[in-house]
Amino acid sequence: MANPIFASLPTTIFEEMSGLARRLGAINLGQGFPDAPGPEAVRAKAAEAVLNGYNQYPPMAGLPELREAVARHYARTQGLDLDWESEVTVTSGATEALASAFLGLIEPGDEVIVFQPLYDAYVPLVRRAGGVPKLVRLSPPHWRFDRAMLEAAFTERTRFVVLNNPINPAGVVLPEEDLAVLAELCVRYAAVAICDEVWEQVVFAPAKHRPLLGFPGMRERCVKIGSAGKMFGLTGWKVGFLCAAPELTRALARTHQFLTFTTPPNLQTAVAFGLETGEAWFAEMPVRLATSRDRLTEALRREGFAVLPSQGTYFLNVDLPASGIDVPDREFAFCAVQEAGVASIPVSALYEESPVTTILRLCFSKNDETLDEGVRRLAKAREIVRGGR
Repeated sequence: MANPIFASLPTTIFEEMSGLARRLGAINLGQGFPDAPGPEAVRAKAAEAVLNGYNQYPPMAGLPELREAVARHYARTQGLDLDWESEVTVTSGATEALASAFLGLIEPGDEVIVFQPLYDAYVPLVRRAGGVPKLVRLSPPHWRFDRAMLEAAFTERTRFVVLNNPINPAGVVLPEEDLAVLAELCVRYAAVAICDEVWEQVVFAPAKHRPLLGFPGMRERCVKIGSAGKMFGLTGWKVGFLCAAPELTRALARTHQFLTFTTPPNLQTAVAFGLETGEAWFAEMPVRLATSRDRLTEALRREGFAVLPSQGTYFLNVDLPASGIDVPDREFAFCAVQEAGVASIPVSALYEESPVTTILRLCFSKNDETLDEGVRRLAKAREIVRGGR
């Protein structure tokens, strides 16, 4: 009686690993949430808004003060010229923004290019909207696409491209030349790009995030999705942004209206405050995270693990064969959590087909003690799979 697209879905790897971590008391380097509580001033603003502010339905498209703040933030940080009234919609998280984009824009039979590895919500939502996923496989260590890969994927039936940049789980910030090729092909085939850019503020120097919306020809054919939860390290707040040209926004907003309708006004007030006053946070937060990335990288390398570069997000990846581990990533990940007490994410779980089975994703947005102990336990897991009990 249930829709088969969702009824047949297994439990996500994030639920599996986090559930095991909770039940076994394991260190969780799997799911991407920080140990730090987020900026105190922003949290205080939310608390004050709950006690003394407006707690009834806010406008469907979001509080004007937040939509204005989003437009100004992207003007300052990315050089975008967005009209807050006709081009910005506030959603209950970026996943709801994605659902609004897929359900509001995709027609049955539309081909939708999606890059693997991928956020596990993409393909089921595309299929539920009637779209036909066209999968492009990215591979380590560089996780980049090229012109030949894109030209093989685009056809006359291509209507949409789903782009995650910076890329989770790869930790890659796509360079300008790659984005320029993608924009060129979107224009050539009259395709709309749905850009999941939730990690846009979590980028480490010298890498620099460029929004696809800013490339020639993309202003009218790009949906840009942002996340306050990722910007401020407040992943439970679920406040997202949909930015697109007016014609696209009309369809997106109407879809959002019948998904969640609106988002808690107190959180919107606090996010608006954070965007307007957060210059120091946006400068310092990536530096702190880069320090944690470097600490985890160096500790892993001391133990003989091979680590791939991370230019952004909360994640870095371990090359298992190069680290002396000759079992698939999923097998090693379950051994590590069950036998050594540390949770991780096997990257093969983020492929729809032809998975890469040699890469383990770790989250470094944790305190130093957690990172150090996590590495010790991963080394123990490696000895276990080698038969060194």
